[in-house]
Amino acid sequence: MNIELIRGLLLWCTIINYGVLLIWFMVFTFSHEWMRHLHGRWFHLSDESFDTLHYAGMTLYKVGILLLNLVPYIALSIVVKGGY
Repeated sequence: MNIELIRGLLLWCTIINYGVLLIWFMVFTFSHEWMRHLHGRWFHLSDESFDTLHYAGMTLYKVGILLLNLVPYIALSIVVKGGY
């Protein structure tokens, strides 16, 4: 594996993960009641708990994308362009 291949992999991982995050946000925003009803079959949560858990989950997922995909991509881009 060369650095360019790894950079491409990290870029596509970032794009795909942000797509998943965007879909999650859109479903949560526009189909909130359907999603709550679906999860309500398995878990008995208040509206506040349901919203808090999803918001925290989206936040952790976003931090994971930043730390595990985007930052390594940027670091490799700096190294390749800088000739280090």
